[in-house]
Amino acid sequence: MGKAVLVVIGVVVFVYAVFDLVATPKSRVKLLPKILWFVILLVPIVGPLLWIFWGHIGDAPPKPRSSGGWSPPPGPRGPDDDPDYLRGL
Repeated sequence: MGKAVLVVIGVVVFVYAVFDLVATPKSRVKLLPKILWFVILLVPIVGPLLWIFWGHIGDAPPKPRSSGGWSPPPGPRGPDDDPDYLRGL
């Protein structure tokens, strides 16, 4: 039973890695051409793990946008934050 679970996990990781390799654009593949990565994927267990961890560029965190030198207008304020309202009390 334990060996069957390991085989199923290996097949699932292999299928995921193949689909990920096919869906990844060439510009996001690291170190080797895609065809060589496919050959590496054929090595059981190690090949898919190499692709997943070192083969492609992961999603980079979003870069902060520059505001272009201006800031958006302030949003609405509550009455307790409005000095004009507080003066009238």
